[in-house]
Amino acid sequence: MNILGISAFYHDSAACLVRDGEIFAAAQEERFTRKKHDPSFPERAIAYCLDAAGIDVDGLDYIVFYDKPFLKFERLLLTYIAMAPYGLRSFISQMPLWLKEKLFTRDVIRRELGYKGNILFTTHHQAHAASAFFPSPYEEAAIITVDGVGEWATTTYGIGRGNHVEILKQINFPHSLGLLYSAFTYFTGFKVNSGEYKLMGLAPYGEPRYVDVIREKLIDIKEDGSYRLNMEYFDYCAGLRMTNDRFAQLFGGPNRKPETKITQREMDLARSIQVVTEEVLLRMAKTVHKATGARYLTLAGGVALNCVANGRLLREGPFDDIWIQPSSGDAGNALGAALFAWHQILGNERTPDRRRQKGTYLGPEFTDDAIRSYLDEEHIPYESLSREDLVERVADLIAHETVVGWFQGRMEFGPRALGARSILGDARSRNMQSVLNLKIKFRESFRPFAPSVLEGSVSEYFELDRESPYMLLVADVAKNRLRELRPEEAGLNGFEKLKVARSTVPAITHVDNSARIQTVNREDNALYYDLIARFNEKTGCPVIINTSFNVRGEPIVCTPREAYACFMRTNMDYLAMGSFLLDKRQQPPWPESDEWKREYELD
Repeated sequence: MNILGISAFYHDSAACLVRDGEIFAAAQEERFTRKKHDPSFPERAIAYCLDAAGIDVDGLDYIVFYDKPFLKFERLLLTYIAMAPYGLRSFISQMPLWLKEKLFTRDVIRRELGYKGNILFTTHHQAHAASAFFPSPYEEAAIITVDGVGEWATTTYGIGRGNHVEILKQINFPHSLGLLYSAFTYFTGFKVNSGEYKLMGLAPYGEPRYVDVIREKLIDIKEDGSYRLNMEYFDYCAGLRMTNDRFAQLFGGPNRKPETKITQREMDLARSIQVVTEEVLLRMAKTVHKATGARYLTLAGGVALNCVANGRLLREGPFDDIWIQPSSGDAGNALGAALFAWHQILGNERTPDRRRQKGTYLGPEFTDDAIRSYLDEEHIPYESLSREDLVERVADLIAHETVVGWFQGRMEFGPRALGARSILGDARSRNMQSVLNLKIKFRESFRPFAPSVLEGSVSEYFELDRESPYMLLVADVAKNRLRELRPEEAGLNGFEKLKVARSTVPAITHVDNSARIQTVNREDNALYYDLIARFNEKTGCPVIINTSFNVRGEPIVCTPREAYACFMRTNMDYLAMGSFLLDKRQQPPWPESDEWKREYELD
């Protein structure tokens, strides 16, 4: 049986094909259209899923859409009525798309795909809950889903048992932890639904000096983790902005304009909202643990991508372990909707399987023949290597502080690059963080890089005693890997902290001595594991830098052509694509100017 899950029309449209209960293929539409967070109907992602399964649309038994349009429209309409006449401009801007497309999703699906079969709908947070629990390794687990908003719900908790998920309680719009975090994302000059991870990365540079103001004025946090926002300070219900003038007055002036200088205020705001977010989640986790009696916790929703909060939930929360859906945003709801139909609607049994998500390597892959054909057609110089020689050469290159593009196997489903579409570097290098940020990624210098570490060595380098295959947990670098800072180094503030090497792996050690960890095992990705293992044999260090194969504002590359373009547009030294190694020094001059940077909207 083939079930296609779809998420679309808001941000991060995606498709996922589940065949007889197996997660067969999944991809975000942005990877094909090259528009980051593309909200359009995922025509190309669907085409990929069908092609991967070797079927056409008539081979689908069900299509499942990830939310209920009429419920969402009800929320919009009632919100505008409550705010009227304020919000008229926003109402007028929203309605044409709703009346043309969003309200008639079933018709859109039939029209776009020519599909005549069964179409089902889940609620938004049912899809999140299903994406969190069904691929998890647990027979029973508590579930927390937190995002901006679905139909009405913004935060839910529930329980998953066997092949069933049940939402027990929810918090409704306009009270939303996700939108609160997004409000600070907007106010500090980053793009909503895109730049939240930057705010998280900025937090360690600041001090939590606004925590009390946030608690007193913006959010009333109850002991059980439930909360209410004071809507006098927000504009997102009916306006075209996230925050209003009252909000700005609380924090000493207007919001930071995008691309302007980041000041200590933005750093302190980032730290403060991060502290408040973690406080809510920790309180909620205790309540959910008590209410469900479950030993394990599963998480999904955009807020579940906050890996700093996830790390605290693991260390300080009441659960024995946690599992987080690697595609926790709305894209993952395509997967959740399809699994919800397979298990909960159709009643199929479920056997917990730690590898059911397949390392989230669910996207397109390209054979050596396809890559060679592209390289030959474009007259691109390359060297063809055996698998063993490729591992040997790339391990050597990284050990000599060169930057290598790594394009191998099936593309990742979700926002993280996990060794299929990655840029790799030497974590021991003191200069690699700034080289990668400024010369390769063309992004802000404050942003940290994540490590990939052999799973068996994770505790030797980090304060973590279990796997973290999806780069969704932050933990401290192990104390014996840290160097003692001189008084003048320890006293630095703000971005001055970047000047200090803090550990034996300084390129992946953030200014608060933390790291966003990906553990790698051979079962999930044998080639990537072997590469890091060989690097370890050469250097005695089982840790390398892993950052996504893209530049700032660009979706992660999908095809060999996009990988080569990214390689040539940046200061990457080598590109390992399938069995082929490309040396930048041997490439013909790249014909483009820097105009290509304008293609991508910055987040």
